[in-house]
Amino acid sequence: MSVDSPRGLVLIVEDERAISDLLRLYIAREGFGVHVVADGQSALAAARTMHPVAMILDVGLPVLDGTEVCRQLRSEGNWLPILFCTARDDEVDRVLGLELGADDYITKPFSPREVVARIKSVVRRSSLIAADEAPITLGDVTIDLVTRRASVGDAPVALTATEFDLLAHLMRHPGRVYSREQLLSEVWGYAAVVGTRTVDVHVAQVRGKLGSASPIRTVRGVGYSAEPPEAP
Repeated sequence: MSVDSPRGLVLIVEDERAISDLLRLYIAREGFGVHVVADGQSALAAARTMHPVAMILDVGLPVLDGTEVCRQLRSEGNWLPILFCTARDDEVDRVLGLELGADDYITKPFSPREVVARIKSVVRRSSLIAADEAPITLGDVTIDLVTRRASVGDAPVALTATEFDLLAHLMRHPGRVYSREQLLSEVWGYAAVVGTRTVDVHVAQVRGKLGSASPIRTVRGVGYSAEPPEAP
């Protein structure tokens, strides 16, 4: 077990020893601390007490499966970045994982280098904000880039790390239209090999949480933008 690192702890939840050992090796090489558990109940306990900066979560786990682990953490208000990892390659499964609050999704077999790149990307995004960067408001929606909190009026809105980063990227550039491929590259930090459906699902999740106050607009045939509310 290697848990102490200035870059933070990555929690690996995987019941196949060969896979977890490989991931541990590659992630530790990047300077992260690593802790491995092999079942869903242990994953919940570790996530609650060890405060990881990210979690790699296999879906097919004993005791509790990965989707239930994710569901319980999100229901508790725990929004640590979660990367779902599974042998399933069906779009329904991928969308379900994202709708439960996963930040990213990768299917087996995978390149451990790609998994590490995804982890580094989601962790890096949360550290790029200047300490004095001012909150941004569009209509009733405000995001505080320093505390990474979103609100509609005075009501806080719980967003996953990736949902927040997507909303922040659009709100930082109001009126600018981004294609799905651009958002994958600039928000997720990698090329569109996973498919643009990932962007659509996250946009839908953000809109669902913000309700009618959502500033995200669909530009048909192009992509998405954040727009200030129309004057009455």
